[in-house]
Amino acid sequence: MMRIDFYVQHLIKHDAKAIEIESGQPVRFVFEAGDRQSSKAIEHAQLSQLVQEAAPNKVLDELRQSGRAVFTHNSDAGMVVDVSLRTKRPGVWAMRIAPSSGASAAPSASPAPSSSFGAGRALGGGRSLGGSTGGAPAASAPSAAPVASAPPSAAPKSKGLVSVQRDPSEPEMNYYLRLMKANDASDLHLSPDCVPLARIDGSIKELEPGAPPLDPEHLERIIMEITPPENREEFADCNDTDYAHAIEGLCRFRANVFRDRKGVGAVFRQIPFELLTVEQIGLPKKVLDLCWLSKGLVLVTGPTGSGKSTTLSTLIDFINQNRDDHIITIEDPIEFVHPNKKCLINQREIGTHTKSFKSALRAALREDPDIVLVGEMRDLETIAIAIETAETGHLVFGTLHTTSAPSTVDRIIDQFPPEQQEQIRVMLSESLRGVVAQVLCKKVGGGRVAAYEILVGNPAIANLIREGKTYQLKSAMQTGKKLGMQTMNAHLLEHVQNGLVTPEEAYVKSNDKVLFKQQLQGAGIQLSLGGD
Repeated sequence: MMRIDFYVQHLIKHDAKAIEIESGQPVRFVFEAGDRQSSKAIEHAQLSQLVQEAAPNKVLDELRQSGRAVFTHNSDAGMVVDVSLRTKRPGVWAMRIAPSSGASAAPSASPAPSSSFGAGRALGGGRSLGGSTGGAPAASAPSAAPVASAPPSAAPKSKGLVSVQRDPSEPEMNYYLRLMKANDASDLHLSPDCVPLARIDGSIKELEPGAPPLDPEHLERIIMEITPPENREEFADCNDTDYAHAIEGLCRFRANVFRDRKGVGAVFRQIPFELLTVEQIGLPKKVLDLCWLSKGLVLVTGPTGSGKSTTLSTLIDFINQNRDDHIITIEDPIEFVHPNKKCLINQREIGTHTKSFKSALRAALREDPDIVLVGEMRDLETIAIAIETAETGHLVFGTLHTTSAPSTVDRIIDQFPPEQQEQIRVMLSESLRGVVAQVLCKKVGGGRVAAYEILVGNPAIANLIREGKTYQLKSAMQTGKKLGMQTMNAHLLEHVQNGLVTPEEAYVKSNDKVLFKQQLQGAGIQLSLGGD
């Protein structure tokens, strides 16, 4: 039974005219004599999941594009209902369920199949790393099973591309961004003399099959139309620039504009307005435990496009909901926007609000922070100040473009001159609390799922770092499973055994392919590679 059917049951039981549901508000029952509301509010994640499960794909697409949609649902409770949907603002949706005015029963809407990065369809966000749970719908409605628990044999999503209408009142670039969003693409690639391309479920595909290649002069014009003046100046000097672009009611996009041998091109990454929950991206519990630290250094690492920003935004949002602290984020550019909940959050953008990561990090020490997020630890001085900040009683989150926990430790130490490396080993051993290395794998049936390698700082790990024995960290992670540690190979193998990822995809993502091949053989799993 779908979650929506629980509400239809209550509609029948109480003989109500309608049920109105809004993010963050109690469920409201509409009667002839007046309205009544339940005592418990429904969270937006719960409402989002309910909508994604019940509404047909074309309705979800309409809701994305126009902010409004209606559909008819033939409930298992024995009533045909009309359902109207509205996005009031980012993170706040409204739903009304009422007995259908139609004479005949409509076929029951199928659950929306998985798309985006995970098992649940991240309608408001688009970038989900795992399954969405969200708990019971509200009040006395029974708890529904998480989407993530659906068997691997579930029917895959149709791969047909969705089209959108051009709005002549908007910049032309917004058309391509809306088209990208409507097709759940994580990235949009625009290059001179090339058709628009997008990364959908991890693969590069034509966004408009049959569309002509983009003329270089035309492409440069539509890119520069949405590029802020200060970024145009930077592009004129450096031939590349980064900025964020938002479409109200849709989402934000991180843009990189560059020049190559054919002309001006750009890549846009989708950044949802709505912050994904820990359950939605499928973070292991041990990673969540890092949010309760009072001081130390926590690093989220992985290659470009592996979901590091999504993971960090989810961790910060969890802290924002559960702690009373001051959080400072330093980003280039600002991606996920965090409203103040229980915490005070100041978000600073490189080039707009501060000169550099290192200058903003130095200033943060005088701004009474409890938690500092460093969007990217690029250079020696930024890394040094981040470690110093973690040592002086602050919790610091940062990112590095490394592929494993041991290589992260080596990368930090190798940034420093040989005469300073001994001191840095000691400082890092005392301040490092955790490393989360992640990759995104193409999921069976569509979408993507994250695999995590987790290193948890403890006295044994600190001793290995202090003594320069980082080559033993992998063994320490293998034996530290009870402490929440795990290697990338172990999590990839788990995904294969659960039917989430093919053996071939997991093999490609593995950092130690020889060992992973042996682990697959030991588990009795066949690996089919070209040339074998």
